[in-house]
Amino acid sequence: MTGIYTITLQNCAFFARHGVHDEEEFLGQRFFVDAELDVVAGDALEKDSIEDTVNYGIAFTVIEEIITGKRRYLIESLAVDVAKGLCNRFPQIRRAKITVRKPNAPVPGVLDYVQVSVEHLA
Repeated sequence: MTGIYTITLQNCAFFARHGVHDEEEFLGQRFFVDAELDVVAGDALEKDSIEDTVNYGIAFTVIEEIITGKRRYLIESLAVDVAKGLCNRFPQIRRAKITVRKPNAPVPGVLDYVQVSVEHLA
């Protein structure tokens, strides 16, 4: 089979210390990540082969390592790093759309969260 299918990891939650302000690094907070991955099918689906597709358990681990790794000031940079990390780990990915939500953004008002989405084409 040729063609593309989409794998989505929705609302992955991690505790991390990203942000511009010192208190964000000191206190840390929860971040939420969505990953929408367009994957070239090849013959993975016909063979029913986990080795030939994107193993979403491993994909979750890639996301976790980046989100909980080194501090970034911008969640935009964080999202790009996740997209590139997934594309590097899985060459079958043709497009990675990564969304990072930060519920406790330091803004002078009430909101549910700040969210950034980045799209990376491999």
